[in-house]
Amino acid sequence: MSDRWRTLALVLLALVSTAGLLAPAVPGAHAREGARVVDERRTGDRTVDLTVRSSALGRDARIRLLTPDGWERRGRHDRWPVLYLFVGGDGDHETWTREYEVHRKAELRDTLVVMPEMPLYGFYSDWWNHGDGGPPAVESFHLREVLPLLERDYGAGTRRAAAGESQGGFGALSYAARHPGLFRAVAGYSGFVHPLQHPHAVRAGMTYLGLDWLSLWGDPVAQRAIWRAHDPYYLAERLRGTRVHLAGGDGRAGALDPPGTEPDPHIPGLEDPDDPFPDDVISPTEALMEQESRALATRLERAGVQVSTHFYTGTHSPPYWWRELDRTLPMLLRALGS
Repeated sequence: MSDRWRTLALVLLALVSTAGLLAPAVPGAHAREGARVVDERRTGDRTVDLTVRSSALGRDARIRLLTPDGWERRGRHDRWPVLYLFVGGDGDHETWTREYEVHRKAELRDTLVVMPEMPLYGFYSDWWNHGDGGPPAVESFHLREVLPLLERDYGAGTRRAAAGESQGGFGALSYAARHPGLFRAVAGYSGFVHPLQHPHAVRAGMTYLGLDWLSLWGDPVAQRAIWRAHDPYYLAERLRGTRVHLAGGDGRAGALDPPGTEPDPHIPGLEDPDDPFPDDVISPTEALMEQESRALATRLERAGVQVSTHFYTGTHSPPYWWRELDRTLPMLLRALGS
C-alpha cells in the first residue's frame, strides 16, 4: 500500500471510530431501567430536590429543580421551557442556588430550571474505564435518565437551553455538540471546552484529586478518537443552529477579585514547561480556560455557528460566573421563547 493510500485509510478509520463514539440523539429517549425517583422534598419556596436511583452512576444522585409559577398545579400535559444549569468539577447540585441565587431571579418564574449533580470531576462523560465502561456514566445519567424522567413526570418541555461554569461549561457545549438540536442555546463560563488543547491539565487536575485520569477518556494519543468525540472544538459543525456564548478571564486579578486575592492552589503538572504562565497570572486554570474558549470561538465562527464572546481580566471564581449568567440570561431565555 502506498503512503498516500495508507494515510487515507488511517484518516477514514479515525473518522469511523469517532462517529461510532458520538452518542445517538437523545430527544425521545426512554429513561434507563433503575432511573427512578426515590425521594422528593421541597427545599424552598420554589425549589424541589429529587433523589434519583441511577443505574448509570451506580448509586443515588440528586437533582435540584427551580420550579415555575403554576408548576404545583400542573396537569398531565403542561410543559415549561427548561434551562439546564451545569456545575463545575465538584458536582454540587446546590451550587446554582447557593452561589448565584438563581431562585431570586424574577425572569426565571416561567422557566423550569434543572440543576443536576455530577460525580467529582466527572467531566460530563460516560467514562471509558480502560475499555470496560460502566459507572460513572455521567452523560447517560443526565441525558438518558434525568432528561426523559423530567419530561415524563415533572413538566419539562422540549424547548431547552443550557449553561455551565468551569467543567459545567464543557458539559453544556459537549452535550449540545454530541446531540445536535438538544439545546437551542448554550453558554460556557470559564469552560474546559477544548480539552485536547491541554490534555496535561486534565491529567494534572484528576491526579491532584486522587483520580485515575486514564479512566476518563484514556490516553490522549492512543485513545485520541475518544477525546475528539467529546471535545467541542472537533464537533464545531454540529453546533450549527445552536446559539453559543463563551466567556473567560485571563487569570489575572480583575475587578471582581478583592484586594490581596491569593493565587490558586498549586496543582503539579498544570503548567506546561514549554509555555509557562506570565508572572502576574494568579489563576492558571482560568488562563487555560480562556485560551480554550478563544480557540473554540474561532473554530465556531469558521464553521458558521452563531457565537458571541466576553473575555476579560479575572480569575476562576464564582463572582465572574454570576456576572456572566446575568449577562447571558436574556439570550438564553430568548432562545427558549420566554
